[in-house]
Amino acid sequence: MLRWAILFLIIALIASALGFFGLEGTALTAAKICAVVFIVLALLSFLGGGAWRTPPPV
Repeated sequence: MLRWAILFLIIALIASALGFFGLEGTALTAAKICAVVFIVLALLSFLGGGAWRTPPPV
C-alpha cells in the first residue's frame, strides 16, 4: 500500500510540473487515501499482533 501511495505522489508531482492540474489533484487524492489506509493497517497490525501469539509452555 505504501508503494502505491509513493507512486501516486510521484505521478502528482510530475503532473503538477507539466501543468496537468486535473490529473495532479486526482493522483494526490489517491496518494492520500493509500497513505491513510497504510497507516491504519500498520497500526492495527502492530497493536493486534500480540493477540495472535501462543502462550509460552508451562
